[in-house]
Amino acid sequence: MTRRTKHFAQTAQGIFAVLGILALGYCATVLVRAKLYQAREEREFAHERQTAATFKAINPKLVEGSVVGMLTIPRLGLSTVVIEGVSDSDLALAPGHIPGTSLPGERGNVAVAGHRDTSFRALRFIRKDDAITLVTLHGEYSYRVVSTEVVGPEDTQVLYPTKNDVLTLVTCYPFHFVGHAPKRFIVQAERISDPHA
Repeated sequence: MTRRTKHFAQTAQGIFAVLGILALGYCATVLVRAKLYQAREEREFAHERQTAATFKAINPKLVEGSVVGMLTIPRLGLSTVVIEGVSDSDLALAPGHIPGTSLPGERGNVAVAGHRDTSFRALRFIRKDDAITLVTLHGEYSYRVVSTEVVGPEDTQVLYPTKNDVLTLVTCYPFHFVGHAPKRFIVQAERISDPHA
């Protein structure tokens, strides 16, 4: 190896090391920002829920970025704030309620999307019959997982209105894919103890 080639290789190594550090720093910043957001919103949501229970507040109009509720899947140790909207900036902070689908407490299909590499990472371990709870300011809704499937991104029928009260969770697939994943992982859960029945 010539001196020039050796110098070039060392320079390239240095550049790649700096790029790697910057990429890791960016990922850490995104994750820390989301964790801080989640912690703050959980505290505010708990306070608002207590106030709503005390004063029987009316349903506020949801705007993009506002908190819809808390979603938990106990077996997976997943507990996350759900916000309204699915823009890139929304999903960088928390899973989002997909506009146009039912809201929690309404009849039909409540759909929530989240990133596979952050908030919905645990969904790779979800199983049939797992319990899911969605708590809002005005109620607690319990669901049981009935199915999972992988679909193409154009297969939007999983978001269509339904006669039964269901919760649909959407994330990208495969979970270990680097870059924009080509498929979608869908979890469908049916509501337990439907008050409309």
